[in-house]
Amino acid sequence: MSLNQQLLDLLVCPQCKGELNSSEEQTLVCPHCQLAYPVRDGVPVMLIDEATPLEL
Repeated sequence: MSLNQQLLDLLVCPQCKGELNSSEEQTLVCPHCQLAYPVRDGVPVMLIDEATPLEL
């Protein structure tokens, strides 16, 4: 993923306000909520309704 590190440092999970981790699947992952937020055309979609649950 080619998101700017400064942008990643500012973004938090919209549900719990926790830290997000970038993944190779073009998503930002909240380990606490177990949600993956998509990144479309280089833009993070930080909407809870657009997030997908992580498979365990």
